[in-house]
Amino acid sequence: MSLAALYVAFLEQEGLGPEIDDSGDVMFRCEGDNYWLMVDEDDPGYFRLLFPNFWSIDNPQEHQRALLAAAEVTAEIKVAKVYVLGDDTQAAAEMFLTEPGDLHSVFPRALRALQGAVLRFSQIMHSRRSHLRLIQENN
Repeated sequence: MSLAALYVAFLEQEGLGPEIDDSGDVMFRCEGDNYWLMVDEDDPGYFRLLFPNFWSIDNPQEHQRALLAAAEVTAEIKVAKVYVLGDDTQAAAEMFLTEPGDLHSVFPRALRALQGAVLRFSQIMHSRRSHLRLIQENN
């Protein structure tokens, strides 16, 4: 069974309605958001759950704040990584599995870690935006 087929079968059992995209990765919806399980047939033990484009960056100041928030969240939350790419962000939960079939034992916790990282990033960005606004109003 291909890695994509394994992911699709698992996500179907979880009721998450997976689809294979044009790149061969597996997309699914959870709580109204689109996520991807990235497929690397050359490294089937590498597990990467991706939540792309969750925060749009509007200006250079916000870009700087996003870089700092991403570093903070990545250091704070196990397994999760937040990346700033150009004017957008993405978050991923990444790990190595002994066997690709071990997906069932790590997926729920990886998804929670990823959702927690996105929430924490958003909290930091909102907090720093409010803080900057107060500084600007007082100057």
